[in-house]
Amino acid sequence: MTDAKPLAGKTALVTGASRGIGAATAKALAEAGAHVILVSRRVKALEEIEDAIHAIGGTSTIAPLDLTEADSVARLAGAIGGRWDTIDVLVLSAAYMPDLTPLSQVDPKQFNQAIMTNLVATQALLAAFDPLLRKAEGARVIGLTSSVGSDPRPFWGAYAATKAAFDNLLETYGAEVERLSPVRVAVLDPGATRTEMRARAYPGEDPETVKPPETVAARIVELVQEDFPSGHRERVD
Repeated sequence: MTDAKPLAGKTALVTGASRGIGAATAKALAEAGAHVILVSRRVKALEEIEDAIHAIGGTSTIAPLDLTEADSVARLAGAIGGRWDTIDVLVLSAAYMPDLTPLSQVDPKQFNQAIMTNLVATQALLAAFDPLLRKAEGARVIGLTSSVGSDPRPFWGAYAATKAAFDNLLETYGAEVERLSPVRVAVLDPGATRTEMRARAYPGEDPETVKPPETVAARIVELVQEDFPSGHRERVD
């Protein structure tokens, strides 16, 4: 490890790595020296992120899969466990936001997709990668949340409910492992950030008025190097 590459020798896994905050975080972690495993359904987009990482002298491995498919996470963990001994950084960035609508009009299929992506897949990832996280010298798990998970807002109920549950899962896991291992868990609210999801939620907003995903990614790279207690929460403004 060097000052220029503080995460050299570390292995990081980033979900939702094909766009937005996930993609920016994957590139920032690679630039800091980590080997990054890129997880997303979008194969072509993952290949573009991998090319960008290689262009800056980083290394990565793409793992295209749908986190909501049965046994997909278990297969991913098996493949990764056969190649790497540890996971040092796990960034949970993948998320699905249903259309913003009154609760009485929520589309059941979209709501189920949000539950599967934001909640069920999160539990599966934590369970599947727990052994590799515990083997690391000081693994860090960072979950990307939303303020609506703790501050309910009209029309956001379907998404907000799944993010509230997401937060609870992460904090529960953090409390369970804190005294038994060096694994530490943080919940990070990126705040207003220039992403596709943000554009869907605020179609009339000028994207130049909110921060780029690289700002959040830079904070994540800093955070995974810090010694914080599990359950740590913060917002990137």
